[in-house]
Amino acid sequence: MKVVVTGAAGFLGSRVADALLRKQPPSLLNVTELILTDIHQPPSRNDNRVKVLALDLTQPSAAEQLIDKDCDVIFHLAAVVSGQAEAEFDFGMKANLEATRLLLETARRKAPRAKFVFASTVGVFGGDLPPVVDDLTAVMPQTSYGTAKAMSELLINDYSRRGYVDGRIVRLPTVSVRAGVANAAVTSFASGIVREPLNGQESICPVKKEQELWLASPASVVHNIVYAATLEGSVLGKWRAVNLPGLRVSVREMLEALRKEAGDKVASLVRFEYNETIARMVASFPVIFDNSRALKLGFAVDSDFAQVIRSYIKDDLKKN
Repeated sequence: MKVVVTGAAGFLGSRVADALLRKQPPSLLNVTELILTDIHQPPSRNDNRVKVLALDLTQPSAAEQLIDKDCDVIFHLAAVVSGQAEAEFDFGMKANLEATRLLLETARRKAPRAKFVFASTVGVFGGDLPPVVDDLTAVMPQTSYGTAKAMSELLINDYSRRGYVDGRIVRLPTVSVRAGVANAAVTSFASGIVREPLNGQESICPVKKEQELWLASPASVVHNIVYAATLEGSVLGKWRAVNLPGLRVSVREMLEALRKEAGDKVASLVRFEYNETIARMVASFPVIFDNSRALKLGFAVDSDFAQVIRSYIKDDLKKN
């Protein structure tokens, strides 16, 4: 099976690559050739199945280099994150919408049977939301990032309807706890208020303690992204988008879990400094979801946020 991963130098993209190459437990896909690409060349792997490329996906020639008639699965994770997309509208639309269209059009011509797995976001929702959001809730994004993702979703759904690709869209919750350093996403603090204190550093939280979030761990998100490629398109029906399962948790509850797992000294390293712009954008995201469709399809869900913290301590803290 020939697989392409865009955004493969990023946090999730690199972990998706690792999951695809994993031997124990075995990968969900039988990968015989893996092409990893990003704007900067992804790290090489000691595996003869892997090829790494530095490509600008906003250039038409990039998709031509990635996709051929033998391509079986395309994981499109490359994106400009929410904060940068809000600050740089033109660049955000080019990277998040136009690059997606170029990949779709190349797949249409060269590999129409390929499964096209697109990493979207619950940020496609916003405005006056119903009490509970499900996969069919109308999108009304309140950020440019969410708008580009929502338009990409419609393209993928239509390309799938017409048989141009076999698309599936996974709407990611906020991912926490991310290892490494903070990025430009407006929800970056959701990792920072756990990651930095556990590393002995102060962290600033720009929203109030009562702010709730829809979260999922890196492990469950990576598993679900790869799992999406194992599904038959027919089980998704006419609408290819799935809201991935997550946890509804407030900042206060996150800090209580951190205090329980690591103690008062660690939890006290979080300082609150309200940022109205970030708080407004985060407050526009939904936090109550009906994930019955995703769970019925077999997608995984975390048990609780304390377990998410324990997983970070076990798997990533020692690597920082």
